[in-house]
Amino acid sequence: PEMAWHYKLNIKPKHYFLCPINELLTKELPPELFELDILDGSPPCSTFSMAGSREKAWGKEKHFREGQAKQVLSDLFFDYLDLVGRLRPKVAIAENVKGMLIGNAKGYTKMVMARFKELGYRPQLFLLNAADCGVPQKRERVFFCAVRNDIDVPPLKLAPTHRWISAGEATSDVQVLTAEERGDIGMTETEHRYWLATKKGSNFQDACKKETGKSSWFSRVRMDDSGPCNTLTANHNDFKHWSDPRRLTYREWKRLGSYPDDYRAKTDKIGKYMIGMSVPPKMTEQVARAVCQQWLGVAP
Repeated sequence: PEMAWHYKLNIKPKHYFLCPINELLTKELPPELFELDILDGSPPCSTFSMAGSREKAWGKEKHFREGQAKQVLSDLFFDYLDLVGRLRPKVAIAENVKGMLIGNAKGYTKMVMARFKELGYRPQLFLLNAADCGVPQKRERVFFCAVRNDIDVPPLKLAPTHRWISAGEATSDVQVLTAEERGDIGMTETEHRYWLATKKGSNFQDACKKETGKSSWFSRVRMDDSGPCNTLTANHNDFKHWSDPRRLTYREWKRLGSYPDDYRAKTDKIGKYMIGMSVPPKMTEQVARAVCQQWLGVAP
């Protein structure tokens, strides 16, 4: 429901289905959905994230704060693939985290590739860095790109080489804060002390250890404005400004996530959460352009 509210407000899709994805396998759908050029999906990825519980969460049901039903997240990729099988788009794209290429998750990735082939598609796998796509953020993501077997095209070439944009450059014109922003981005006294004792680009762990003897606060980071920022996560409190002792504003998060300035959210906190959970739009754009030009023969 949370995502439905935001998508309808910002993107105004012609069709929106607020339901578990597996219901789309039997629900009556508009005829145009069976004539898609591209079906793109990002099954929830926390069970494969290096920052998550990984194997411990595989096969387990989980709730998400967006309000959807309890789900077994490691099954959702195959629900998405079943939808590919029903809709038969010319191209299917699925995104997930780098953790799918590491450890036991490699076996899961092989199963995904095999399922694409069973459905009559030729899949390819790409590991991309958002910074190479024009996003001022170093965020690595895996993209499965699969073209239907009856479409005679060569393998996709996908190796973006956009110049890296620094966090400082991306946010340079949104540094003058409003009174409302100032009232919502402060730090605690402890955070302020650790921020002062931490150099740009480092986390608060060393400062905490010097003061308390404990190795903690490693998730809190004083960001570096001289290059793309590190991966933004769902926890907006972890990221502190490089030269001003405060959290980042929603306007800064939108710039670092390559979101349009006019993208609205119910609250700034929710907006930051969405950006931390999402594929940066400029990253998706690079994938879409390559697919449109090389596989669909159109200029996006």
